[in-house]
Amino acid sequence: MIEIERKFLVKSNAFKTEAFKQTKIVQGFLNTDKERTVRVRLKGEGGFLTVKGKSTKNGLERFEWEKSIDKADALALLKLCEAGVIDKIRYEIKMNQHTFEVDEFFGANAGLIVAEVELSYPTEVISKPLWLGKEVTGDVKYYNSQLSKHPFNTWNT
Repeated sequence: MIEIERKFLVKSNAFKTEAFKQTKIVQGFLNTDKERTVRVRLKGEGGFLTVKGKSTKNGLERFEWEKSIDKADALALLKLCEAGVIDKIRYEIKMNQHTFEVDEFFGANAGLIVAEVELSYPTEVISKPLWLGKEVTGDVKYYNSQLSKHPFNTWNT
């Protein structure tokens, strides 16, 4: 139940032509405490409830527990979430043995595009696509729980 993940900014839309799948995601947070977050997500036609723990100092690893829930339950739980629902499309791109998940954000986070790749172990080597930009692993302002409170479109104000 430990998630090992690196996160990057995306510097072009070239990833869209490489995607084998895209899915609309709407998510909210029942809790955004620094020690743990509790997320409700609608992903396509399915619902999910996720608990994430505090990240390690380098931001690579953290506890993650996720369970499928039905769509009606997810919709009901979204109504209980803290302010700042996240709206995005996730693109999945295969690169060798890894799958990059690229999130294009909308609403108050429009203009932000972030790629994540899950690893089997922290020092695992990845092939980086040309559209991948600066690494932001461990930068909490790019966590979805923080984007719900401090959206991308408010960063320069």
